[in-house]
Amino acid sequence: MATTSFEEQFDKRLAQDQTIEPKDWMPDNYRKTLIRQISQHAHSEVVGMLPEGNWVTRAPSLRRKAVLLAKIQDEGGHGLYLYSAAETLGVTRDELYDQLHTGKAKYSSIFNYPSLTWADMGAIGWLVDGAAIMNQVPLCRTSYGPYARAMVRVCKEESFHQRQGFEIMNTLAKGTEIQKKMAQDALNRWWWPSLMMFGPHDADSPNTEQSVKWRIKRMTNDELRQKFIDVTVEQTKVLGLEVPDKDLKWNAERGHYDVGPINWDEFKNVVAGNGPCNKERLDARRKAWDEGKWVRDAAMAYATKRKARANQATQAA
Repeated sequence: MATTSFEEQFDKRLAQDQTIEPKDWMPDNYRKTLIRQISQHAHSEVVGMLPEGNWVTRAPSLRRKAVLLAKIQDEGGHGLYLYSAAETLGVTRDELYDQLHTGKAKYSSIFNYPSLTWADMGAIGWLVDGAAIMNQVPLCRTSYGPYARAMVRVCKEESFHQRQGFEIMNTLAKGTEIQKKMAQDALNRWWWPSLMMFGPHDADSPNTEQSVKWRIKRMTNDELRQKFIDVTVEQTKVLGLEVPDKDLKWNAERGHYDVGPINWDEFKNVVAGNGPCNKERLDARRKAWDEGKWVRDAAMAYATKRKARANQATQAA
């Protein structure tokens, strides 16, 4: 009787929509793809704290300050969940941080754009977190168990962030003429980078097809982008703002909105490290890492001391 190979067992489990766990056999490329995707996701969460942290001291009210602080705290937590999930694949936390700080690893290109006004806090929450939710909800059913379980909590919290951003935009859009112009300006600047968040068109994406086969991704880049466009255009109408796309139109035959061409040259330039804030973002992360060394050292010393005391107590007993 012929034995079933590890790869055949792996494929069978995916076909049956079962999750793959850390101790299960998996192809090397599956593991590498997961490490790349999860680490990029984690890096995006921690780098994504920076444009918002820029506005904590300038938030227009105590309520706005408290909500923004809570959101930033959530994003730090998301990074920790995701780094922990990546570690189950055999990569260390220090390796992941080193990849980020040396520029070897990528993070979402959208966090290399500046947050110029308070309205940007609304646009980031509404558009950026809205795009993130659209991309991440299917990941709650991704084939790798630790990643899927981490995403359940991440998505619940991201939904609050999106609503917070929409509420800021709605307040501004229904306010004074100056406030409405500020909201429209933020929409103008964040609309196209938000569409780029989903990655290149499927035909130009080297990883999408295989990730869908492995059920790491449940929907393609273009499918997710279209879903985001259809939802967000209708939300823009509620706000009384205008999508900054002269080619935007409803396509009755497709049952979806058509949009103008995305500037993929800009996307590639930002991903390559030449965006408006690439250097600033990485410098900030490296600075935080270096200045936080004493905290890490103190925590490790305390953990070592506590473990030694526990061992002594066990031996004495």
